[in-house]
Amino acid sequence: MATQKRQLGLTAAVAVVVGESIALGIFLTPAAMAKSLGSPLLLALVWLGIAVMALCGALCYSELAIRFPESGGEYVYLRAGYGDQLAFLYGWMSSIVMYPGVAAALAVGAAPYLAQLLPLNARALAFVPALVLCLFGIINLLGTRFSGAIMSFVNMLKLAVLFALVGWAAVSGHAHWSNLLPLTVRRPGSDAIFPAIAGGVISAFFSFGGWWEASKIAGEVRNPKKTLPAAFLLGVAIVTVVYLLISAAFLSVLPLEKITSNTAFVAQFGGVLFGAAGARVLSLCVLLCVCGGIAALSMAAPRVCYAMAQSGNFFSAFARLHPRFGTPANAILLQTGLSLTVLLLGAFDRVLAYIIFSAVVFLALAASTLFRMREPVRAWWYPAAPILFIAISAAIALLILMHDPWPAIVGVGVVLCGIPVRRIFLRAPTTIPLTSERG
Repeated sequence: MATQKRQLGLTAAVAVVVGESIALGIFLTPAAMAKSLGSPLLLALVWLGIAVMALCGALCYSELAIRFPESGGEYVYLRAGYGDQLAFLYGWMSSIVMYPGVAAALAVGAAPYLAQLLPLNARALAFVPALVLCLFGIINLLGTRFSGAIMSFVNMLKLAVLFALVGWAAVSGHAHWSNLLPLTVRRPGSDAIFPAIAGGVISAFFSFGGWWEASKIAGEVRNPKKTLPAAFLLGVAIVTVVYLLISAAFLSVLPLEKITSNTAFVAQFGGVLFGAAGARVLSLCVLLCVCGGIAALSMAAPRVCYAMAQSGNFFSAFARLHPRFGTPANAILLQTGLSLTVLLLGAFDRVLAYIIFSAVVFLALAASTLFRMREPVRAWWYPAAPILFIAISAAIALLILMHDPWPAIVGVGVVLCGIPVRRIFLRAPTTIPLTSERG
């Protein structure tokens, strides 16, 4: 069977981290968090707290990437640490349920902003999400080097635009740093302190969400044992700086008291910075962020299905590489098809609500595999980083469960449905040696 070629460098790996972490939420989450928390200092502390968590996770995933430099990410790590069944449940949850829902949600989120830029009627606009998903599916079919270049360009351009936006706010005279003062005093109308912090932590966690996806392309990254750790740490640092700077720019241009709602905020902020053209300029920025997110997701997600098939935990057809382009074409087609199905059913909101609790649990379990390795970790941050990461992940999972338990319970049920699916529909797994040994 053909093997994947290592064609991606550090820029592409960082682009996956940045692309998934900075998408539609960059213009919506900070405003909602600021309104709820009511204090610039509290907002900064929540961002920094989640950044510390992400940094601890990045250290864990860096070690795992060094030990298992192959495509599949969490699936590979869970299989090494806990065996085929748990790994399959993760793959079932992510490939068949979660990633199609995330892709559909991003594509739908892009449509209203495209309507600000192009004179599309309602019928034409309805086709935009499907066209976006198909476009990025085709790009990923046409070669890893080609799709990696497109993804890197879009996400590097996105970073340049976001930094330019912050710079323009600072030099144009529209930013007034006095709007941030007093830093510690909560503004009238903010939520009760505990629900505000709990909601802010969850929102910040999901805003950062996606930094771990670079592990899924490990089999196609050049010199993965050096490139992936650098990508994780550099990517998390970039994401942290971007969210802090964007939040500061938002609040210096628009005082907390003037923020009315998430969606209205984008128009408000754009109007102050760019006048009548503000809505169009900000819509273009949002579209660029969303396209960067979809590009990264479209590249990373199919590699889970590919890794499952390679290890005998999924239909062997999905382990095949395209004879000309060298991409996991069948896995890409499956992911694109499932995303279109979720889109047509209009079920992406429910999918994400149901599955997000389970996703956090799997994220922590993947990091915990470090404690199950036969060869112990010898690093200055061990075991503090995985312990802290797992503890914060558990706290976030508990907050999700407390906030709305039924979707979480339904999501766990969906994940457990993978047990009979594996037994009934899939052939018995074959033993494929991993790069590192299981403990």
